[in-house]
Amino acid sequence: MPEDPQFRPGGRVAVIVPCLDEAAAVGKVVDDLRAALPTAVVYVYDNGSTDRTADVARAHGAVVRREPRPGKGNVIRRAFADVEADTYVLIDGDDTYDASAAGDLLQLLLDEGLDHVVGVREAGTLTAYRRGHAAGNRALNTVVSRVFGTPVTDMLSGFRVMSRRFVKSFPAISRGFEVETELTVHAVNLRVPQREVPVGFRDRAEGSESKLRTYRDGWRILSWIARLARYERPLLVHALTGALLVAVALALGLPVVLEFLETGLVPRFPTAILATGLVLVAVLVTAVGVILDAVHRASDEASRLAYLQHPAVHAVPGAAVAAVRAPAVR
Repeated sequence: MPEDPQFRPGGRVAVIVPCLDEAAAVGKVVDDLRAALPTAVVYVYDNGSTDRTADVARAHGAVVRREPRPGKGNVIRRAFADVEADTYVLIDGDDTYDASAAGDLLQLLLDEGLDHVVGVREAGTLTAYRRGHAAGNRALNTVVSRVFGTPVTDMLSGFRVMSRRFVKSFPAISRGFEVETELTVHAVNLRVPQREVPVGFRDRAEGSESKLRTYRDGWRILSWIARLARYERPLLVHALTGALLVAVALALGLPVVLEFLETGLVPRFPTAILATGLVLVAVLVTAVGVILDAVHRASDEASRLAYLQHPAVHAVPGAAVAAVRAPAVR
């Protein structure tokens, strides 16, 4: 049966491009995206640019919207709330990612019925990563993999393809560059079907400047990981804290106990009181962890139900691409 020309692969495809002062690069990004995904609508979200980013994006055929609150997390929060589509592509507007791979990533999401495909950066030159960024990224990937129990290769990637149910169940709490970490943890926590795919990564276009500050943003991302660990693994975090307090209490209190057994005297009352207090605090901390774990389980169930409210978008068995009816783009 011939394919209905009114049908599109992936249904309504929206590409979200966060931008801040990317006039030198955004035109090429939009062109590459429109070539790779001819039926997609490319939304460039201008996050307070002082150059001609919005004008260049509009001239190349993108729909330009503005988010005045600074920070990539704020942009994605606004875009995920406002843009209605069946599948979403998220990519930075600095032309460091190979935007021509967007079609392949989308096709993979459709063919395998996935909710999240991450473009893992493969640097084409030695200077694609700024100094210290590659090592920092590997360290953060290791921390997240250990804390959340799922291998993560490139949690800071800004190139992702996502289903509607993944996007519409994403809380988007973070305000800045931590949003990629939050996306990664959201996928891990919901245990959605996902894949990681290598994509090209290159130097910035001439005249384009990175907005990422190595130490400041690295610290913010690490702090965000700690917060997410406390929110997503409360029992583990509180139990480890309680165990640490008990260990300190034993180190302080054991000599007092041994001295009491030998002499029948307790000459160091302050130390004994401190050790006893630490044990009581450890018990309270662990009990709080148990309560928060129960609350978190209820939150997980709510997130899962929000996720399941939206139908999956995937390829029709036996067909090369998905067939989802989409209205004409105005």
